Amino acid sequence: MPAISPDAEPAQPTARPGLDRPEDHVHSPDRAARPAPLRDQQVLVEAGELLRALAAPVRIAIVLQLRTSERCVHELVDALGVAQPLISQHLRVLKSAGVVHGERHGREVVYRLVDEHLAHIVVDAAAHAEETSAARARGAAARSTGPDGGQETETA
Repeated sequence: MPAISPDAEPAQPTARPGLDRPEDHVHSPDRAARPAPLRDQQVLVEAGELLRALAAPVRIAIVLQLRTSERCVHELVDALGVAQPLISQHLRVLKSAGVVHGERHGREVVYRLVDEHLAHIVVDAAAHAEETSAARARGAAARSTGPDGGQETETA
């Protein structure tokens, strides 16, 4: 491997097909890179805790249910087909993370989302997962068919 001198000029990127103009190059030295605004470390820690609290399929499903309306535990059990103790456990996690708020109405506790931002996070994550899943499925279907549109077959 050749040694690189500290005063050596950086190598210019080579042109790639379809990227003939300098402004098309992702790492162009002419591109003005703006640093992202810095956040307070505590804000980043709290954001990470929030994302961890949302990082379970059942909790995501609960947030999606609460996005449409307030629900009590038995309504979530019916809607999600998950056992009541498991729903209650996930609601405790979401409540301690500040995602949901429970209010007692007689013998029932009715849960609602604390903030609509939380629903947007979950809806956007689910939409992204659906898009990438569909793209993977299209790619797998394209790989499983031959150039003439028929199924590929292996030959020995």
